[in-house]
Order: sequence, then C-alpha cells, then structure tokens
Amino acid sequence: MNSQPAVAGGHDASPAATDPWFVSFGETMVRDTPADLERPERTRLVYLSLAGSEFSTTVALSRWGIPSAYITRVPDNPYGHMLRNTARSYGVDTRFFVWAPKTEPMARFIFELGRTPRPTVGVYQRMYAASSRLGKGMVAWAQALAGARLLHTTGITFGLAAHSGYSTNHWLAAFREALVHKPAHCLVGLDFNYRRTLWPLQAARATLTPILEDHVDVLITTVQDMAAFYNIGCDGRWGDAIRSENIEGLPDEALQAVAQAVIERFDLRAVAFTMRYVDTMEEQRWEACASTSDGAFFRSPAVRGLHVWDRLGGGDAWTAGFYYGLLTAGLSAEGLAKGVMMGDAATRLQQSLMYDLPI
Repeated sequence: MNSQPAVAGGHDASPAATDPWFVSFGETMVRDTPADLERPERTRLVYLSLAGSEFSTTVALSRWGIPSAYITRVPDNPYGHMLRNTARSYGVDTRFFVWAPKTEPMARFIFELGRTPRPTVGVYQRMYAASSRLGKGMVAWAQALAGARLLHTTGITFGLAAHSGYSTNHWLAAFREALVHKPAHCLVGLDFNYRRTLWPLQAARATLTPILEDHVDVLITTVQDMAAFYNIGCDGRWGDAIRSENIEGLPDEALQAVAQAVIERFDLRAVAFTMRYVDTMEEQRWEACASTSDGAFFRSPAVRGLHVWDRLGGGDAWTAGFYYGLLTAGLSAEGLAKGVMMGDAATRLQQSLMYDLPI
C-alpha cells in the first residue's frame, strides 16, 4: 500500500467512539527475547513481544480510561498487523497508522535479560525501519488532534533519522506539521529519553534543543541528562554531586532549583525528573519529582524498592502515570502530586512483570 493517511484507506477507516485526549507518535519494535532464558546467540526459541516507549505509554493510559491514539508507520505484513491488533486489544485508536509496503522492515530489538553479575544487554536493529520514514503529508493531523489535550513523543523518535544516516529528519518534519494542526489548549509533552546507541550527544543536542525551546510544555527527563546536555545544576552547592551523577540524597531545595532552571531555560510549563538507584540487576530503588512554572513542587514521599524482573517499559509506565495526573487533575499542584504518585505505583508494578507493555 502507499504511505498515505490510514483514514483514507481500508485498514482503519472506521470512526473512533470519541476523539482521543492523548495522542502519541513514534516507533514500535518487535522484541526478540530468548524464551528458554538462554543467551540470544544460543537460543533457538524466541518469544516475540512489542517494545517502544510511546506505544507503552499509550497502552497504559488507554487501559486507565483515557481515550488514546498512537501514530506510527508500519509494514503491511504480519508484524505490522500484530502491532495494530495489539493496540486495538487495549483500546488504542489505530486509525492514523500509516501503512508501508510489506517488504519494508519493522524495527527489531534483540534482548538478553541480565541477572547479577551479568548485565542486561539490548541490540537495536532500527536502521531503515519503516517507521523511521514517517514524514510530512502522511498523517491527517487535524483529524487526529481534533480533541487532543496532550501530544506526546520522545527524544528517541527524533534520533531515528541520525541513526539511519538520513539527510532528512522525517519525524521532525511530521512533528512540525502536527503542531500547525493541534488545538491551542493541547499540551506538548516530551520524554527526553536520550539513547547514546542511537545518536551521539552533540547531534541529539542540536536537534532536541530547538524543539525544547520552541514547542514543549511538559518535559520528562533526568537530572543527569540536563547536566550532561546543558550543564544545568552543575554550579552551586550540589554541582559536584550532579556532575558525578551521585544524585541520591539531594534535598528538595536542590531538585527544585534544578527544575526551575530547566523550566526557565526552555520556557516550560512543567518538568519531571525520574531517579533510579541501581543496587543490583534485580534490586533497585526509585523516586521522582515534578515542578511547574508557577512554583508547585512534589516529590515521592519515599524512595521505594523495586524487585526488578524486567525493567524495560518502567520509565514509560511512570510517564503514563504522570500524564494521568495532569490529564485528570490539571497542570496544578494536585495534578503534580497525583501524577508522581500514580507514576511511582505504575513503574513499580510494571518492572515486576516481563516485557514492555504495562498490563
């Protein structure tokens, strides 16, 4: 099939029951995990699942009753159909999928589950995937965003072009087109989600900085990434700890100062920091905090333990919980508290389960 808006074709032309409040876009991978717990090079028995930050976040919100849509480009073959069918099974609106020829590849992720002292290892096969070439003119954005309250993506998606060596960042062009059509009240959320295996820091900074400065309302990130990319928080009383990524135990005062510096740097309405402390592959601890431009601040009441079975999708579950707070209680002190608490609960549950989707 031609890569035209799905609403014009035969795959997903039926109307949704309601316009989605939450719309996300990005790439979903087929994840290969040894079903016999062997190493990938030795196994002959592989379990196929779906992995991808934006998709995982969308599934969680849809399961919590938030009308949600996911936009991507996939090959018109069994793997593309698996993604569409899985999304539908969790109530996700798939009308705006863009269908590529069946011979185009779907992104893959070879995953080896680590157990102490052996680390978890993942190998991307994302170069030239069908989803990396979703560009301008392929999505009916005005229809997709008609009722949207939050448009979400991640830094991963904007790194796909650099990863494949394209001269054009197709997703960036599509994002700019989406911004023209989004309602004025629709927030734009970005999970910074830097992956050095996709692109070098310098290239990521050159692409993501204008997006942050001009388009993002709500940023989800880490203190460490803001220090590495923009030197934020590296001065003052806590600079040594932040530069060395030794952020455990930072007081509220420090996190509030860093959050406000990020908000002012990019003219944001809110920023959230997730904080994971790794003791072993199986035993970790988690907390988070969030702040708004008008000074509201909320931090997890306690650093709580995680007994990790599979950490993939943990951050996405937190993002979904945080957005749930904002979408149901507003961009307010109440919304921040609800979002952080919901996110903390969601990520702790998610990481006790196998595979990415927050079921």
